[in-house]
Amino acid sequence: MSFKKLYLKSKPVCKVTFKLSKEEAKNAEKVRVIGDFNDWDLSSAPMKKLKNGSFSATVELPKDAEYQFRYLLDDEKWENDWNADAYVTSPVSFDDNSVVAV
Repeated sequence: MSFKKLYLKSKPVCKVTFKLSKEEAKNAEKVRVIGDFNDWDLSSAPMKKLKNGSFSATVELPKDAEYQFRYLLDDEKWENDWNADAYVTSPVSFDDNSVVAV
């Protein structure tokens, strides 16, 4: 699990590419990255499944903010990004949410 940040010079956004390896996805058929940036919409578009079995998705996020998120595997199992910038307790469960700061 990881993400890569690319700050754009032309506008105040950061392109964040979220990645999940095949092993981290636990052989899931589909993975979604769900968070503040998509209103925790469980029906948001799945991440793209790559030929090697890993998953990837790029999201443009306004700069100078923090966003909570988690990965949803096969619409049933939640997973954190263990390389996140921070973790905060979720307001709806006893689990932590991952945080990306841009």
